[in-house]
Amino acid sequence: MKYFILILSAILATFLKGCGGYPRFLHFSIDMGGQGLNSRASELTPQVISSYIIFVSDRNGSQDVYLFNAQKRHLIDLPGLNSFDEVASHPSISEDGRYIVFATSRQGQSNIYLYDRQNQQKRSLTKNLQVEVRNPIINANGDRIAFEIAQGGQWDIMVYDRSGKPIW
Repeated sequence: MKYFILILSAILATFLKGCGGYPRFLHFSIDMGGQGLNSRASELTPQVISSYIIFVSDRNGSQDVYLFNAQKRHLIDLPGLNSFDEVASHPSISEDGRYIVFATSRQGQSNIYLYDRQNQQKRSLTKNLQVEVRNPIINANGDRIAFEIAQGGQWDIMVYDRSGKPIW
């Protein structure tokens, strides 16, 4: 048992060293105007990549995706990303911050969207699927998107390229 604990300690030390000293505490005060990272609303499913923190919040009366630049300490505008008639969830962002994927629900239908911050375009990746989809994640360079798909009575994982074509 003692030998197991020493090995586990060595693995954890190596892992934490490779993660830049994580875990660490980031303190951002509450912004009563809703323009900061924290608000009095629900802040859901945060993901930290590079200097970006992407999350979902209901601070404006609907569940929308928000992007926060932790170095500059301000929200980044995402024109055309959020829709009043959709409930957004589980956002993920590429390491350079250009591509965002997220799930939506609208009138009982789920969808996965890809948003390109450079040209401010939102595109459905799963509009032709007649099944439930959820929990998307994009890889670091933004060319692969994985998500869960409900088919055949179970949840499976699909991987698409950025153009919306299945890879696996």
